[in-house]
Amino acid sequence: MRAYYERGEEEARLADGAAGQLEFERTKEIVLRDLPPAPAVVADIGGGPGRYTHWLAGLGYQVAHRDLMPLHVAQVERDRAADAHIDSAVADARDLDLAGASVDAVLLLGPLYHLERRPDRLAALAEARRIARPGAPVFAAAINRWAMRLDDVLRRRRYEQFPHLESMLGPLERTGQITPVYPGSFVGYAHRPDQLRSELRSAGLHVTSLVSVEGPAFLLGDLPERLADADGRRVVMDTVRALERVPELLGAGTHLLATASAGQGESAEQNGT
Repeated sequence: MRAYYERGEEEARLADGAAGQLEFERTKEIVLRDLPPAPAVVADIGGGPGRYTHWLAGLGYQVAHRDLMPLHVAQVERDRAADAHIDSAVADARDLDLAGASVDAVLLLGPLYHLERRPDRLAALAEARRIARPGAPVFAAAINRWAMRLDDVLRRRRYEQFPHLESMLGPLERTGQITPVYPGSFVGYAHRPDQLRSELRSAGLHVTSLVSVEGPAFLLGDLPERLADADGRRVVMDTVRALERVPELLGAGTHLLATASAGQGESAEQNGT
């Protein structure tokens, strides 16, 4: 994980390429549905180089950015300038330096990607619950269990460059363990939708929604052109929204995003059934 992120490529991931832009725009849209109004305090845990941190600060939120990678904290500090809305520090999502019940919302948009052991994932989710005020939303993102098959193999045809890639799919889809395709490549963990929901509940969080972020739209070969065209963008976004909660299609995108609450009775989840 450290070797991958120390390459510094994460800073541009959500801005370069249509798939990254779709992920970014959709994640913002989903988060804004339940985010309390500014100037609420939002903890961006595992916030990477700060794309969501700076977006939130620009909206007037007070943001506590925490990340395990010193490079990412340095990148946030570099771009922070004199923005008093951002407090950034190196921290482990499983053991945060933030006080209990001190924030109005928690973004956990990266840590679950890299915690391969269930106890570690539950620890990170429990920390998110601990620092959140009662009833505060907790947004937890996960990589879809079939993301490598759909994205790397079907969409990007990376098996042409890495012939062993297809042989990795079986073990990955059984265990969730993402092993390196080449030295220094991405490693992590991929969830099944019901598994993500179960882990949130096991950590004492109350799931209010679980959606597919990109849906099948990321597979479109002409996605850049569609997003650049007003009507094309509208159709893409409307379609993804219409399909986002359909249980049979939750595994058709690359990322899942759960919204949960801390210390509040669980509401019925709208699954499209």
